[in-house]
This record gives sequence, C-alpha cells and structure tokens, in this order.
Amino acid sequence: MTQSSTGAGTSAITVIFQRLGDAYEGDVWHWSPDYVRGSMDIIAGAILVQHTNWQNAERALESLRAAGALDPGAILALTDDALAGLIRVSGTPSVKARRLRSLAQTITDAGGLDAFLALPLEQLRPRLLATHGVGSETADAIALYAAGHRTFVIDAYTRRVFRRIGIAPDADAYEAWHAFFERALPDADATAFQQYHAWIVLHAKARCRTRPACDGCPLLDACESARHVPSGGRIGVTPTLPAAARPPVPAAAAQSGR
Repeated sequence: MTQSSTGAGTSAITVIFQRLGDAYEGDVWHWSPDYVRGSMDIIAGAILVQHTNWQNAERALESLRAAGALDPGAILALTDDALAGLIRVSGTPSVKARRLRSLAQTITDAGGLDAFLALPLEQLRPRLLATHGVGSETADAIALYAAGHRTFVIDAYTRRVFRRIGIAPDADAYEAWHAFFERALPDADATAFQQYHAWIVLHAKARCRTRPACDGCPLLDACESARHVPSGGRIGVTPTLPAAARPPVPAAAAQSGR
C-alpha cells in the first residue's frame, strides 16, 4: 500500500527527511558545495557516473583534469578515441565520449558554460533532454547541482527507499516521481533538494541496500517493508512517528501480527 503526496504522505515525507538529515548531515557527498571543485565536475561527472560508481567517475574526471580537458572547448577539440582513452576507467568509454562531446556542444551552442548555467530551468532542462545521452535523471542532476535550479532528482535509490517505506506515486514513470516530490515539498528550495537527494543516496548505500541492513535504521519505524521482516531481524521497534505520518499497516499484515 502506498500513499499519495498529500495529507499523511506529505507529513511522512517531511519527517523522513528530518530523520535522514539527523543521520547523514555530517557525511560527505561528492556534489556538495564544500566538496565539488567546479560545475564541470558535476556536468561531466553526471555522464561518467552512468552505469558505474562514483570512484570510477572521479578517476576519469581527474584524468580529464590532468590533460587540461575538463571544459567544453577542450572536450570538443579531442578526437573520440583520445577522449575515450582519458575516461576509460569509467567504463563504456566510447559511449561516454560521444555523450560528453554532445553535452559539450550543447553548452557551446548556448554561448558557453556561464551562459548555459544561467538559462532558466524552463530552457535548460529541455536543452539537456535533447542532448544525446542525457536522460531525465542526468538532466535534473546537472540542473540542480551545477545550475542551482529547484528540480528534484529521481534515481534508483529514491525509488527503492520510498517504495520500501510505502510512499510512492501511483505511476512509476520518472516524471511521476519527479512531480510527486516537488508537490510534496512546496517550501523546499534548491539547497534543500540537494541535501534531500544526497541523504537518500547516502542512506541507500549505508542501510537501504539491495539486501537492507534494517537494525539501527533511522527510518525503521516508518518503513512498511520492515514490518514484514521476521521479528528476529529487528530489535525493539516501537513506532515513534506521529500516527498521521505513518503509512497504514495493510489489513493482512495487521491480522498476522506483523
């Protein structure tokens, strides 16, 4: 059973992000303002991290930086083979080289990096989505972290965490999830969206993994899936969220005593 982004669902989402902030606010996130080295780290990194981990993407970024190729003009000046050689550590180098060149061309066509990042979201996002290799998640990551626009990034971690909690939109399409969170968090600005996305990823990697580590989870009492974990798998769970903010227990689970 899932809740919409109104009423109890909205209340629960707010409480969830408060909990995640308490748990992960001091942790390092690679696109946080205190860590990232520049907007091109985010823009190129959003391509390089596709289908790999951030450690490999960061090594490819450092390779580009060392070659003086971490800017749109330098990327366009390289041949596909030369660019692929610099980013090989990130995997599928030929594919990502073409995507980086396409994105560099989009930036150049907008008048350069500063002009590109200054575009309003209504213009920036469609340009990104029209670029080869840039899907909705990559476009929103660039718009949020590099340009500072208020747009919520949806990824596999977000879907996993909130599906398990029992709060999700009726449809599973990217735009449905995207609109779901933006409606649920009307007062949150771009900085808050950056923090929320970072906390979701940190939580999904630390605890809400493919095989979750539920004991000690800051969201345990709010999690619908955790109610179905055998009692030996979690200790001393007492719901502490306000009743209106907790996903309801399905009738079948209530009858079974879970």
